[in-house]
Amino acid sequence: MPQQTEKLAILFADICGSTSLYERLGDEAARRLIANCIAMMTRETAEYKGTLIKTIGDEIMCTFPSAEAAIRAACAMQHAVEGGYAENGSRMHIRVGIHYGSVICENDDVYGDTVNVAARVASITRAGQIMTTRATAELLPPDLKEKTRQIMRAELKGKTEQLDIFRVIWEEDDMESTRIGLPAFRKPQECTYELTLHYRGNTIKINEQCKSVILGRDDTCDITVRTEFASRQHARIDYRYSKLVISDQSTNGTYIRFSDGHIVHLTREDVVLRGSGTISLGQSYSDSPSELIEFAVYTIPAA
Repeated sequence: MPQQTEKLAILFADICGSTSLYERLGDEAARRLIANCIAMMTRETAEYKGTLIKTIGDEIMCTFPSAEAAIRAACAMQHAVEGGYAENGSRMHIRVGIHYGSVICENDDVYGDTVNVAARVASITRAGQIMTTRATAELLPPDLKEKTRQIMRAELKGKTEQLDIFRVIWEEDDMESTRIGLPAFRKPQECTYELTLHYRGNTIKINEQCKSVILGRDDTCDITVRTEFASRQHARIDYRYSKLVISDQSTNGTYIRFSDGHIVHLTREDVVLRGSGTISLGQSYSDSPSELIEFAVYTIPAA
């Protein structure tokens, strides 16, 4: 698809407390709950004529043709998730960040400052909340605009000017929680993450300073793996909105084995790297690959 510019609403919806779900319920139950929650959000996206661009672990990124459609979808997502079945006493909560503006559309993905602002709005949102910008709120019809409240002027990383941030009140009894939110699920601002890769005696770190590496067979890659199964530029790992995301861009796919033994096979897909494990470029673990890249994700406390 050729590159083109459009005006769209960008929505990020993030499941809150997913790490604690894995610790409390175990991998299988946590994955099932998260998958069900993502399915609910995806259904509401389609209902309001939105497009699911990608799923990144416990987060979805969508586009909508208008600010109104995005806000109505976000409210429907909150109702669906908050009213959903609680398994083992574990209720799910999501936070949603939205911004409307010009984006670059290319190869079924979207790029640009509007995307970055939407992601940053989501990052300062608490569980059970929908947050948006003045640019989005001003485009809403009267019945939605009266449900918005300006709650802060925020300094968003990478922006020279502060942005007016609005909260969308999505249920009648939400007035108090609008102001307070659920602080236990506030997205942490006190730490960052770092990924360490080990391969044949070499170590590479991916963090806020070094945000991207390429894995593959070509000499230009940051980690060069000499195997017939690897494509020239097989996969990339990005530090993306405080998540470490591996994206397959190969012919044979990318295999990831996490420390708990769970194996993921990516074929032109993304997944968030958590904990530790190994990466195999193009060769299944059932074939006992010898060329493995070891990875480990660490939490880096703020100074």
